Amino acid sequence: MITGMHHSGVVVLDLQKAVEFYTGAVGLRLKGTFEFGDDSTAQILGYKGARVKSAELVSPDGEMIELLEYVTPEAPRRSSEERSLQGASHLAFKVDDIEQAYESLISKGGKELNPPVQESPGVKVCYLQDPEGNWIELVEEK
Repeated sequence: MITGMHHSGVVVLDLQKAVEFYTGAVGLRLKGTFEFGDDSTAQILGYKGARVKSAELVSPDGEMIELLEYVTPEAPRRSSEERSLQGASHLAFKVDDIEQAYESLISKGGKELNPPVQESPGVKVCYLQDPEGNWIELVEEK
């Protein structure tokens, strides 16, 4: 059965710009970049002739995030910015100083959504978006 999480994946429109944001602004480490486009790629993704570019990023505590740019078929832009839409997702990061982290990410291209708020005693949370509109949650626990 399931023994643990392997990674989370996020589809992006521009892999290079997304890698720059997640390494430079968020502080993840680039593990490697790859390009796939063989028969197994087509079978895994369910698209005949599928070709994707991929980057594996690692958080300071070892969690892996995979960014995927679809070359074939080209990824359509999201039709809605609604967070409550079924299937919507977000990446949540632990931070020491949520206000500083929030302002830093906004100054480096992140999109402001909801400023930090006390969720419960000792826990502050906020949402923002990366430059492409993917949702990021910051969590400060003290």
